[in-house]
Amino acid sequence: MTQQLVNKIKTWGIELGFQQVGITDTNLTQAEERLAKWLANGFHGELDYMARHGLKRSRPALLHENTKSIISVRMDYLPENAVEMKQVLTSPTAAYISRYALGRDYHKLMRQRLQKLADKIQAEIGEFGYRTFVDSAPVLEKAIAEKAGLGWIGKHSNLINRKAGSWFFLGEIYTDLNLQIDAPTTSHCGACEACLTVCPTQAIVAPYQVDARRCISYLTIELHGAIPEKFRSLIGNRIYGCDDCQLVCPWNRFANLTKEPDFHPRKCLNTQQLLEVFAWTETEFLRNTEGSAIRRIGYERWLRNIAIALGNSPVNDEILNALNARLHTVSDLVKEHIFWAIQQQTRSK
Repeated sequence: MTQQLVNKIKTWGIELGFQQVGITDTNLTQAEERLAKWLANGFHGELDYMARHGLKRSRPALLHENTKSIISVRMDYLPENAVEMKQVLTSPTAAYISRYALGRDYHKLMRQRLQKLADKIQAEIGEFGYRTFVDSAPVLEKAIAEKAGLGWIGKHSNLINRKAGSWFFLGEIYTDLNLQIDAPTTSHCGACEACLTVCPTQAIVAPYQVDARRCISYLTIELHGAIPEKFRSLIGNRIYGCDDCQLVCPWNRFANLTKEPDFHPRKCLNTQQLLEVFAWTETEFLRNTEGSAIRRIGYERWLRNIAIALGNSPVNDEILNALNARLHTVSDLVKEHIFWAIQQQTRSK
């Protein structure tokens, strides 16, 4: 396909609200080797889907037949500056939620934009084979984005862009078009290991290696059962995900606040207090997280996570009363975490 078409695709992508568009081929051999080692080490924990699809994740043509080129896009989501985030994170009675989840769930929004981009391509050249993805299938999105020149995979395993940091979402269009590909960028982490040092649970076990079983995002979002006791006090007031490795990354001084209104905080989720969200009924939880990625963990894990955060809060009679009041209305899973929190609240009395 002509360079003129590639230029149009990138222009259309920017017009649709993406901050960058890159194109790459389907050779993910190196990423496949890294994934195999990661799985062999058991670093995926209960993320069974990471191993479930065989080679489809690293060989795009097995996932979508006849894929020859991949269009990779990124969209900024940062809703507030680092000072505001740190104020919440360092306030032990505030509920810290990973900033990607404060607004509308990005999956649907980005899929719609990718579909519009595909429609524009089709209007230009006629019917072609394609499939869009936004974290919705076995796709190595970071490896693809890295090859497409959108950034490099940092030591914390997130993609970093020299001009935009790492606060962005990724999406892809697998196509049967032979498009001219972009050159990958080089890594610019250098000797910096700030992300390894700051991780509360030391989940970044070595540069570029994250043990998900230790990661607070995994523990509060992906893990369905009890959170291991050895990690509970390290979770602090993080009730959904963790942003520490991104907050400390020096490249994020170049990050831009999102221009997408749908990614702005909803229901004051960026300023909620732990006792307020712990008091929500299930109906209130569903209403206040409508359209948000937070809903996927469900009410039970929501209470589980908040109970831990309350246990990590300064000793307070109001917190202790709230924990005790919940004991007779929750599941055994939540009860276990409330009992732990009560022990933390009474230990220093």
